[in-house]
Amino acid sequence: MIKEKISVRTSHKSEFIDITTKVRDFVTKHNINEGLLTVYVPHTTAGVMINESADPDVVNDVGMWLERTVPENLNYQHLEGNSPAHIKSVLIGSSVRIGVSDGKLILGTWQGIFFCEFDGPRTREVILLL
Repeated sequence: MIKEKISVRTSHKSEFIDITTKVRDFVTKHNINEGLLTVYVPHTTAGVMINESADPDVVNDVGMWLERTVPENLNYQHLEGNSPAHIKSVLIGSSVRIGVSDGKLILGTWQGIFFCEFDGPRTREVILLL
């Protein structure tokens, strides 16, 4: 098994950061030719997703939908006050799996890998496993 942690520094409460280049660098660095790569976020108020990276309005629309779907002003019971971040993390998910073939990530033309921050700003970890 090959495992590596990458650090992601967020600067806003909610934010989507394209980490595709960092993930590609991992594949190149370890000379991975074939396999199934897991990108895992070990945080309960963050997530990871694959979506369009060519047009930033796509992830902005995802963020807008999450804000409307999980509003800040409900009567949440969690004492830390970050229940919306926990719920958004559940909706997005904490891992994605990506195939690697001929030393390249198997992603569609417009796809990118995004770290999703819901309780920032913070320094976070992303774990890459193959």
